[in-house]
Amino acid sequence: MVQIATFTHRFDLLPGVGCAFTTRLGGISCEPFDAANLSYEVGDDPRAVAENRESLQEQFGFRSWGECLQVHGTEVHFEPAPSKATDQPVLKGDGMATTRKRQALMIKTADCQPVMLAHRSGNFIAALHVGWRGNVAGFPVSAVKKICERYRLRPEDFLAVRGPSLGPLHAEFTNFEEEFGAKFKQFRDPATNCVDLWALTRYQLLAAGLRDENISGIDLCTKTMTDSFYSYRNAPVPERRTGRQAGIIWMQEA
Repeated sequence: MVQIATFTHRFDLLPGVGCAFTTRLGGISCEPFDAANLSYEVGDDPRAVAENRESLQEQFGFRSWGECLQVHGTEVHFEPAPSKATDQPVLKGDGMATTRKRQALMIKTADCQPVMLAHRSGNFIAALHVGWRGNVAGFPVSAVKKICERYRLRPEDFLAVRGPSLGPLHAEFTNFEEEFGAKFKQFRDPATNCVDLWALTRYQLLAAGLRDENISGIDLCTKTMTDSFYSYRNAPVPERRTGRQAGIIWMQEA
C-alpha cells in the first residue's frame, strides 16, 4: 500500500489521543482524485478509496471508523457504530462524539474546516465538519453544548484543533449579505469580499466555552496549496470533481 502523507497534531498532556490531517499525497486514486482520496461520495473508484482508507488505518493502527454522510447541517451523532475502512457511511450529519477506544472519527473536507476535539481526561473525543454554512448556523457552539450535555462535561476542559482549510485571504463570498448577514461583518474584508473563517470558528469555539489557549489551528490554505490538498473551489467547473482529504481523531487503549 502507498502511504498517505499527513500532518499530525499532539494535544498537550494527552498522549493517548491521536490526531492527524491527511493530504492528497500518497494513495492510488487516479485523476481527478489523485491520489489519496478518502471519500466514496465523489465518484472515485470505490476500490481505490477502500485501499486508501485501509492504508491510512494501517499507518495509525486504530481498530475501526466513525463517519457521516456530511450535509452541512448541525446534527451530532453520539457513539456511532464502528465500521470498517471499506464500509460506506450511512449516518447523515456533521458531527460525531465517542468514548470508544481505537475508533477513528473522520471528517472529509475539500476547503471546509475539520475541527477535532479532545477532553482533558483523554476519555472523550469529537469531530466536526464546519463549512461556512455550519459557521452561519453556529455549529461549533451548538455541537460543544450538545456534547457537554450528553457526557456531563465542561467546555473549558476541551482542547480543539482546526485542520487545513480555506484560508482568510481566499474565502471570497460575493453574496455575503444574503449568505452570512450583518452579524458576521467583523469577519469580512469589504475590500476583497473575503471572510476569515478561521477567526470565525475560533470565535465560536470561545463562545462555546473553550479556553483560548486550548484552541489550535493548522494554518494551511487548501485553495492555494492544491499540490498538497483537495480544493472544491479550485476544481474545474462546472462539475468541480475532486477528492477529499480528512481529519481523524482517535483514542488509544489505556
